[in-house]
Amino acid sequence: MGRVPAMIRVSEIFGPTIQGEGALIGLPTVFVRTGGCDYRCSWCDSLHAVDSAFRHTWVPMTAEAILGRIAELSGGRGLMVSLSGGNPAIQPLAPLIAAGHAQGYRFALETQGSIAQDWFADLDWLVLSPKPPSSGETVDWDRFAACLVPGPQVVMKIVIFDEADYAFARDAARRFPDLPLYLQPGNPVVEETATPTGLNERMLWLVDRVVQDGWFAPRILPQLHVILWGNKRGV
Repeated sequence: MGRVPAMIRVSEIFGPTIQGEGALIGLPTVFVRTGGCDYRCSWCDSLHAVDSAFRHTWVPMTAEAILGRIAELSGGRGLMVSLSGGNPAIQPLAPLIAAGHAQGYRFALETQGSIAQDWFADLDWLVLSPKPPSSGETVDWDRFAACLVPGPQVVMKIVIFDEADYAFARDAARRFPDLPLYLQPGNPVVEETATPTGLNERMLWLVDRVVQDGWFAPRILPQLHVILWGNKRGV
């Protein structure tokens, strides 16, 4: 009997659109959002891919089926594919990455760094996003460090809501000084039908804060997708 292919729980696949944050901001991308997460951040903007109450909406798909949908959306062009969640690190994504590379696609994965996988080494980009105190979660820095594998371009991205988060980011930068660091102000209004507020003010505060400290290592970016589309899903 043939080996049964691993199934990947998928919350949604959409695009092409632009990457809205981090090191690849503005890059045309197809998004594969997986279902399930080992965190429950207080300001999570993708509960439909996190909370088990939405489990019935997650579709088990083979790597072949996912790649077929990516090809349909991209017109077969080898775009960047963003693997997100939830926490995509809990999914068996190695076959998808291998098959996608064979067809000219590139893969960027974003995870909080709570679970390390050997197949991280096959990624093109690995975005580690440790969650600051405002999330209500606590980072295990040993597990985070285990995610640092040779192969992909590895960067760190941190959402900032307040002074405690800013201090957390400074500490993270001291722990991992070789990782390019991207900071962005958080969006506390995450309901799909709500209008984000105060984004410019928080961005200005964060810019002023790093300048006052003479901390010129991080790159400060907005959440571009929130500016353009608010909290609308699928963009």
